[in-house]
Amino acid sequence: MKCKLLVAEDELIERKVLCRTLQKYLGDLICLYEAKNGREALEIFAREAPQVAVLDIEMPGLTGLEVARKIRETDRNCAILFLTGFDKFDYARQAISVRAMDYLLKPYNEQELVFAVENAIRQVSVPLPVRPAQPPAPEQPVRREEDEDMRTAIIRAEISRFIDAHYREDISMQDAAAALRYSDAYFCKLFKQCFKVNFSAYLNEYRVNKARQLILDPRLSLKDIGAAVGYSDANYFTRVFKRLTGQTPSEYRVAAAEKAAQG
Repeated sequence: MKCKLLVAEDELIERKVLCRTLQKYLGDLICLYEAKNGREALEIFAREAPQVAVLDIEMPGLTGLEVARKIRETDRNCAILFLTGFDKFDYARQAISVRAMDYLLKPYNEQELVFAVENAIRQVSVPLPVRPAQPPAPEQPVRREEDEDMRTAIIRAEISRFIDAHYREDISMQDAAAALRYSDAYFCKLFKQCFKVNFSAYLNEYRVNKARQLILDPRLSLKDIGAAVGYSDANYFTRVFKRLTGQTPSEYRVAAAEKAAQG
């Protein structure tokens, strides 16, 4: 059965690009519903009960945050993803109370969007525990440029250590944020500042790069390789690997073997 996915974005062109991108990559997994404002989003939600909602925070009438709060009154398991810009990020920090699964920071690329939504689709069948409300991250003092560079380098190193230690596990952006003692929204902002992509996209790239190394060993089965880098679902591993490399794991292995024989 396809996952019901609601997209609410008031800008027509942005909404069309967003929906066409999702249909292009995830069309076999989703039944897509479009809303041009918050009120229409709630009408669709009441009628269709989508399992995943992608909501622009800045919408006239009802904002994405207000829509999410209404959704949470009747559905605690709907996976909610927010669209927002850096200049509006203080507003996104208020979204902690509705337990958003991810924050797509504008401008985002196709890969960020697809991985974030695909991750939400994979998780909606498992009821999520109620997460305690997190306080907003404290306001950061003004820093000199060299201090900010050092701080960013330290944060990047801490995040990298966490991912290297846990990429084999079923981890999420929320897990990383909790481990490093940040609110989800603030961690999302920090992550993109450090790595230029969102958490889902970076984690998948990291796992696939690890898999490419393991695939060169013919003694290892492709299923075991997928599990070793954090993909318990072999089909999902194949889908992600092909999206990032242009080849399935088996095609990549054959090509690598042929290259080695020629070299």
